[in-house]
Amino acid sequence: LLTVTVFLSTLTPKFYFALTVTSSFISGLIFVFEWWHFRKYGTSFIEQVSVSHLRPLIGGAENSPPPPAAFSAGDNDTSRQNMPECKVWRNPLNLFRGAEYSRYMWVTGKEPLTYYDMNLSAQDHQNFFTCDTDALRPSDTVMQKAWRERNPQARIKAAYQALELNNDCATAYVLLAEEEATTIVDAEKYFKQALKAGEMIYRRSQNCHSQSPQHEAQLRRDTNVLVYVKRRLAMCARKLGRIREAVKMMRDLMKEFPLLSMLNIHENLLEALLELQAYADVQAVLAKYDDISLPKSAAICYTAALLKARAVSERFSPETASKRGLSTAEINAVEAIHRAVEFNPHVPKYLLEMKSLVLPPEHILKRGDSEAVAYAFFHLQHWKRIEGALNLLHCTWEGTFRMIPYPLEKGHLFYPYPSCTETADRELLPTFHEVSVYPQKELPFFIHFTAGLCSFSAMLALLTHQFPELMVILAKA
Repeated sequence: LLTVTVFLSTLTPKFYFALTVTSSFISGLIFVFEWWHFRKYGTSFIEQVSVSHLRPLIGGAENSPPPPAAFSAGDNDTSRQNMPECKVWRNPLNLFRGAEYSRYMWVTGKEPLTYYDMNLSAQDHQNFFTCDTDALRPSDTVMQKAWRERNPQARIKAAYQALELNNDCATAYVLLAEEEATTIVDAEKYFKQALKAGEMIYRRSQNCHSQSPQHEAQLRRDTNVLVYVKRRLAMCARKLGRIREAVKMMRDLMKEFPLLSMLNIHENLLEALLELQAYADVQAVLAKYDDISLPKSAAICYTAALLKARAVSERFSPETASKRGLSTAEINAVEAIHRAVEFNPHVPKYLLEMKSLVLPPEHILKRGDSEAVAYAFFHLQHWKRIEGALNLLHCTWEGTFRMIPYPLEKGHLFYPYPSCTETADRELLPTFHEVSVYPQKELPFFIHFTAGLCSFSAMLALLTHQFPELMVILAKA
């Protein structure tokens, strides 16, 4: 202690100034290198070295399993399709306007749907439920105007006017079920009336559809109405707890209209089967629709990952896996999670409840935050039901997230991640929701640490230069 005291008393302010300047310079170099490594590889160099090399030496367990194996080049080439970057799709599981979205607004005072989203729905309704022959039927003429109305009360009033002209106007019942009904039970009653009227009109159109192009257009419209009504009736049954009835209705609908696969009815079926815990049936549906040449969805990718995780999640432990290595089933589960996260990197934070959910919009953007909200809103309960599934996702997600191609121009399993998703998601999601942005990766801890260390030592150097005697006294104290 005496020697140290004598040594410190002989040090001059110049020594302390040189010491702080040198430490500031070294920490600055480390910070610049860390930043460069993160920008190029998407991960912290210090964190990577400590996790991969140092922790096993001191007996620690690695939280992230080894990276999944590379997929075949043929699949990679096939998946790179010339697809629209930011095409907006109708949400297969969108809620009911009156019974769910409006109820949320009454309770919270917040608008759950954006104007852009509702405008897209209005365009969908005009495309699905109107045709050139509407002028021949007064009730359809009224409904053609109703779908263009911006005011909900004006649309409901027009629907009642159409029913006064024709009590079998199926589209009028559809509008009332969507917007006037305040409960799912009321909506189901309207849809049953719409189904009765829609089936009668559909049979009539089938008998005369070959007479002229106008009759063919009318048959397409009546088919759209019938499919829409049956699908919504199945969703009502699902929401009211009649799951098996809903599954049967969805299967019958897919069998009766196999060419309408673009409506993604299979995603409704997947969710209902998961609720029944019929995992073999879920796998059978995935085998049919999870094809590399078809447009993917978060529902397909993450459901496939859930099924593979289910086989190993109950017994999975990151400590055990780091010691003995991953089994074949665990490797398959990690690869499936990697595939899902690369398709839509926004989903894990919602499933792990690191980010709050909102009501899903009526339209979603594939691979965007809107699709992640819609998926997690309905499927979070299915992940919670399988013991250990969320734990496996938590242990592997960040490791696989680091492996997602970076920057945007790269892509392993799918076409490169679109750069316009943030703009579209901000238009689809409500203003009170914080939109998730990718590929804006969060800065690792060591970058923040080295930046703070550099700043702190630079400040000490400045203070030592300006107040040398005072800083010497503080250092000795």
